[in-house]
Amino acid sequence: MSDARTTGTPATDEIVARYSARARAVLAGDIPNDDGDTPNDDGDSCFGAAAYEDAGEVPEAALRASLGCGNPLAVAELHPGETVLDLGSGGGLDVLLSARGVGPDGTAYGLDASDDMLTLARANAAQAGAANARFLHGHIDDIPLPDASVDVVISNCVINLAADKARVLAEAFRVLRPGGRFGVSDIIAAPGLDPGERAAAERRIGCAASTLTAEEYRRNLLAAGFTAVTITPTADTGDGLHAAIVQAAKPASPPGTLIRPMRAGDAAEVLAIYQAGLDTGDASFETSAPTWDEFDRAKSPGHRYVAADAATGKVLGWIAATAVSDRCVYAGVVEHSVYVHPDHQGRGLASALLRAFIGSAEAAGIWTVQSGVFPENTASLRLHAGAGFRVVGTRERIGRHHGRWRDVVLIERRSPAIGD
Repeated sequence: MSDARTTGTPATDEIVARYSARARAVLAGDIPNDDGDTPNDDGDSCFGAAAYEDAGEVPEAALRASLGCGNPLAVAELHPGETVLDLGSGGGLDVLLSARGVGPDGTAYGLDASDDMLTLARANAAQAGAANARFLHGHIDDIPLPDASVDVVISNCVINLAADKARVLAEAFRVLRPGGRFGVSDIIAAPGLDPGERAAAERRIGCAASTLTAEEYRRNLLAAGFTAVTITPTADTGDGLHAAIVQAAKPASPPGTLIRPMRAGDAAEVLAIYQAGLDTGDASFETSAPTWDEFDRAKSPGHRYVAADAATGKVLGWIAATAVSDRCVYAGVVEHSVYVHPDHQGRGLASALLRAFIGSAEAAGIWTVQSGVFPENTASLRLHAGAGFRVVGTRERIGRHHGRWRDVVLIERRSPAIGD
């Protein structure tokens, strides 16, 4: 369990040195003594291997090297044949347990910045007979694996050590396959803590690069492109810090495609798709796409996604939303639009975009998503009905469009995940 970054900084070197020393002690057959900067390994602590009720026949050295703050495998739901990546794998405990969970047809990778920890982990894997365990040297904000190459990313009390947590989460998103899962144990801070007291608490338990609050964690995950974010505190570590399980998902998408956050570099393709939809005459009262600046100002900054070709990066469709009001009582109500290029309709892209959008919106506390659809646009009405939207009513002859009066069907989806 070692990482921080950027490479070569004093904080990184200190963290790697600390965990390297722990690995060398375990390799020498010693039980490491903590130095006051790392948590204590007694049975009452949420750190170490205490969270593993049934580790089975795992080498004792893997258990003794653990300084995790939970058990991410308790929520990872591993399946035979999957590929798992453990960020900051330390002595290999979670990798060995993952290798068992995915079976001989699956692969469990461990990534760590400490050569000594990797030596220990490989020795533990050999002792356990885990032929499907692989260990990589590197940093968790620059993962040495290809895009879309793993099914599950786990980590145990390591992301808090990273200086650039947004980059770590973006890397996790990159290497996950569409539909892939993110499940980590980490330390989070209660909101509103006194900065000095918070820093002291972080030093006490070894969070060298500071912690995130649950809301900060959520925002970073959503910005990286994750949806279905849940953060569940599991243990109080004192002074306003908590161990927590953090879960999220990379949006699923049709084969050969990727759903990711919309970027400014997508502007030309997004607006071209918008115009192609308007040209059908059944997408909107608008007749010409706005400029990018107008689009950017009108659409909410979060929950903007594109469906892109995984090989070429070409944008095939998009979804975005606009706040319905600036009054606080409507803070959780947005109006959305979804468009797919005419050459790529019928592939399930609109459904995938809508699922990603709903997952992102619900994670951010949005309780109602609404839209207006021309009744002639039966494909859109079917799409939204399948995603849980209901028809609220019809506004008859509400506006003239291309020289004729048009009705608009009002639809909305109330989130079942957000309380009454």
